Amino acid sequence: MSEEKTYSGSCFCGAVEFTVSGEAAAMGSCHYESCRHWSAGPVNAFTLWKPEAMEITKGEDNILTYNKTENSYRKSCNTCGGHILT
Repeated sequence: MSEEKTYSGSCFCGAVEFTVSGEAAAMGSCHYESCRHWSAGPVNAFTLWKPEAMEITKGEDNILTYNKTENSYRKSCNTCGGHILT
């Protein structure tokens, strides 16, 4: 039986940390205007994880939420502005 993989990440300053477990549901790149604004570039690379696969392990109270669109909740670090998730 194989062991489930766990990946960890953080914002730039380390005030917010998170883990994701298992396999990504999908990955790709997005060229839509909303994604380009979010990444401040011509394309935004992403991986999609099931909500239950992600856990904020540090700094949950330091996450800022911005509703760019009706269906999009962009989350970033309130200290450094580093993107956390959408």
